[in-house]
Amino acid sequence: MRINAFSDVCLRALMLLCAAPEGELFTTQAIADGVGTPYNHVSKAVLKLRSLGLVEAVRGRAGGVRISQAGMAVTVGALLRELDGREDLVDCESPNGDCPMNNHCGLRGALRRAREAFYHELDDLVVSSLPHQSQMEPVFVTLLTRRPA
Repeated sequence: MRINAFSDVCLRALMLLCAAPEGELFTTQAIADGVGTPYNHVSKAVLKLRSLGLVEAVRGRAGGVRISQAGMAVTVGALLRELDGREDLVDCESPNGDCPMNNHCGLRGALRRAREAFYHELDDLVVSSLPHQSQMEPVFVTLLTRRPA
């Protein structure tokens, strides 16, 4: 299985925010710089994470984004399920319309079960447990913030 680019950006942004000093606010630009992803991609990811209640946004000149309690507790499996809006992994349409083998197709069901098994393996992995100090310290130094505790 492979996650899409949007899910990857969301995971990276959450990992950065989980490793940040408690209560620290980050601009979307700082998150983009920290995770090495273009600003517009991170901006969309932050909006989605906010709508899911995983990050909190503070408006204003000194505003920014920080991790929420729900964000600290979310598992990788639950997050990827939420971000994966595809009903099927396979596109069962051809230029001439639906696939003629669409009725009673065993492949679609097998692929759904495989995707769920993939997510199930990640259900015990909490996003906040992923970042390590040795991994994140250079990121925070680059962003000119305090080092994580």
